[in-house]
Formats: sequence, structure tokens, C-alpha cells
Amino acid sequence: MKFYDFLDKQPAIGKLVIIEGTERVLVDRALDVILDRLLPPDVRELNLQRFGPDDVDDAARVREAAQAMPFLAERRVTIVSDAQMLRAQPRRDLWAVAQEAPEGNTLIVADLLSPRSERPQAFGALAGRAALRIDTTATDDVRERFVEETLQRLGAAAEPRVVDALVRSGADLASVRNDLEKLALSGGKIALRDLEREALSIEDPKAYKYASALVEGRIADALEIAHECFANEPRNSVIPLLSALATECGFLWELARPGGALPARARWRERVLRPLAQRVGERRARIAYERAVRGIEAVVTGRAGSDPDEHRTLVERISVELSGMASRRLSS
Repeated sequence: MKFYDFLDKQPAIGKLVIIEGTERVLVDRALDVILDRLLPPDVRELNLQRFGPDDVDDAARVREAAQAMPFLAERRVTIVSDAQMLRAQPRRDLWAVAQEAPEGNTLIVADLLSPRSERPQAFGALAGRAALRIDTTATDDVRERFVEETLQRLGAAAEPRVVDALVRSGADLASVRNDLEKLALSGGKIALRDLEREALSIEDPKAYKYASALVEGRIADALEIAHECFANEPRNSVIPLLSALATECGFLWELARPGGALPARARWRERVLRPLAQRVGERRARIAYERAVRGIEAVVTGRAGSDPDEHRTLVERISVELSGMASRRLSS
């Protein structure tokens, strides 16, 4: 079942769900939708267990979690993420566990492979009709709807040529979303020349230095750079600063994932970012990325106000919240 068919048709969710395809934005959204449907917030923590590929060397742990009785809820949910990173024997062991998933509980396996993958063979193909399969492959129609939904959420409009260019660009959907959030700030209809200028623009070096200092734990340096930016460009600093921060936190999130790798243009940052990613961990890196993105959304939609002082306060607040991400637990 295609991702948007899953959203629109709301099929029954049984004992086994396979999320396949390679678009992480849609994988994460599918997981959120499933959890919202299956586990109310007040019982979620007691009835949800997550496993990464490093945890599946002992498949008995996954089997035990998948077969445990729910506590004050109708079912338990077990998630195995990034199953595509498993070696051959752990994949076979996990597939055996999946075949034993009991009725009443739900086992979700995120296997970020093409449904047609043969080496390794995709879990979705193995499961067939025995599982609810959600395909996150970003086909042209999926990309078009994603662009249109993002524009609608931002209260923005774009020339048809902009939508067509984004559909055909081949960029991952997270990058598409970030570009639209920045372009929507202008308030007018997004033109193709605006998109081309965004794609060709070079990141503001000060904004980049701010983001680097913050994720490395140098909060004083980061705030000094941010204050300098607002002093020089009070009305044109908030988006570059938060965009650079979102990009840097996105890199951390990717490196914190099993097998994560930076895009070619950013691989020179790996020496610094990979050790940080190991300390921060996948969950905290994701929270940091989402906080930066929410900051951009607050500016674009006007929730953060229009005064430069309000924008500076927003940057300061987010900076302080994220300054210790590598050394303490972030709340969600």
C-alpha cells in the first residue's frame, strides 16, 4: 500500500506492519500515525518498546517484547527500526519472530529497502498479504502531494513550475520541506527564480559558524555570533540562523542512525560530528532537529511575531534549550 493510500484509507492495523521504501520523512510520519491510532498517550510509554538493529542480535528480546501482554491497554506495540542494516542471520531471526507475532499486539518493522529488493530480500516481499505493507517510495505523485501539503501547511503558494521542479529534482523530502519553509517567508507566491536562487545560494558563513558552535556545546560563542548577526541584519538573520541549525542537527540525526552517512557536500564534517552524534543519540538528535524546524515554522507562519527582538529572543531560547544536548536528556 502506498504511503498516502495508508493515510487516506486508514486500513485496519493487525499484528504485523512492514514499512518499506527509503524516504525517511514518510517512514517517521507513518510510525507517528500508527502510534496515534493504536496507543493513547496515557498508556503509550507502558506499551511501546523500540529496537534498533544493534538490539536484534538477540532476537529473543524482540520476541519477548512482541508477545508480552499489554498493560492497561488493548495492545502492545513493538518497533524495529532500520532493519535494512541487519546482517543475514539476524534478518532471518527477525523474520522468524515476525512470523510468530501474536494477534492482539502489533510488531512494526521499518525496513528501508525498495519493495523489489532481492539482496537482501525485502521483508515486505516475504510477508506478502500477511502484513500491512506501507511503501514510502517517493514517486512523482507522492512528491507532488508532499509539496502541496507543505505549501498548504505554511499558508504559502507557488508557481506550478516550482512544484514541477521540486517533483523532478530528486532531492529527499526533508530538503524539499526545508527549502519551502525558507521560501515561504517572503509571503508572496514562490516563483521558479526564487527556488533556483535558493538552490544555488551559499550558506551564510556566520549562520553556519553559529550552528557549529551550538552543536559542539560552545553556547557562549554561538550566542555571540547570533547577536552579531542580529546587530548587522536585524530583519534577515533569524531564518539563516535557524536553517543552519536545522541542517547541522539533521546531520547529527543522520549520523546517529545505524549506518547513517552525510551527503557528499558535508562529509568533511564527519570527523567532528560523528563523535557528537554518538553522545547525543538518535532520539535527542531528532528532537533538536525538530525544535529548529519548529522555530522556522513559527517565523514563517507569524506565530513568532514580526519584530526582530522577538526573533532574537526565539533564537536565544532555542540556543539555550539545545546547548547541552550532548550532555543531558532533552524532554520531548
